[in-house]
Amino acid sequence: MIPRVLTVAGSDSGGGAGIQADLKTMLALGVHGMSVITAVTAQNSLGVQGAWELPVEAVRAQYRSVVDDIGVQAVKTGMLASAELVGTVAELISGTDAPAVVDPVGVSKHGDPLLAASALDTVRTQLLPAATVATPNLDEVAQLTGVRVESEDDLRPAAAAVLEYGPRWVLIKGGHLSADAGRAGGNQAVDLLTDGSAEHWLRAPRHDNRHTHGTGCTLASAIASGLAKGLSVPEAVTAAKEYVTGAIAAGFTLGAGIGPVDHGWRLRG
Repeated sequence: MIPRVLTVAGSDSGGGAGIQADLKTMLALGVHGMSVITAVTAQNSLGVQGAWELPVEAVRAQYRSVVDDIGVQAVKTGMLASAELVGTVAELISGTDAPAVVDPVGVSKHGDPLLAASALDTVRTQLLPAATVATPNLDEVAQLTGVRVESEDDLRPAAAAVLEYGPRWVLIKGGHLSADAGRAGGNQAVDLLTDGSAEHWLRAPRHDNRHTHGTGCTLASAIASGLAKGLSVPEAVTAAKEYVTGAIAAGFTLGAGIGPVDHGWRLRG
């Protein structure tokens, strides 16, 4: 049977991030994507014009409907908006026998807040402990732990700070480091994957492309897809990094602002 992956996230009306990016990624990587919508956004290439979270009972009903009948081999979480939703989703994934990839979404690519400040402690104490892999970017690391990453050398203490909250693995995404902050110079984007013991430093070419909307959602969904196929965490993250690097390179103009990555780049290659 085709592996099944469930995304629990918000809807992006512009199609570049959120549920839409997740499902496109899952299709491209050969798994069956299913969705629990936590919020609806009015969103385009210029930013987020509005966001409306769904009631907890609607989120819980969607989740149970999918998991109890169809089953899942991996779960991915994205925009959860409020403390109540974060707590509910943490409870649901903790009770599901499948790996969980937690993308602790705090702000959009345009800087629009997607998580209430009051929800941060619930992310720390309930959601991160339920994660097989947590995938924060540098802004989210600072938001959750207070650790600010300004160079490649800061990735290790950042990872340690996130691991203290209980995820089995953490992937610190260094794509937002300035061009001269990495040891390899500005031509590479470096991430650190670690469980506190093993370390995997992942490097990829840094593409000069501003159309990067949806990169975090896409990466987390690609990791979940790999885990659903039976890959180990390091194998799934390595494959996901390769996929998202190609998607960034193929990112395209859409609207007047920041365009999306190209989820179907391999299908056209």
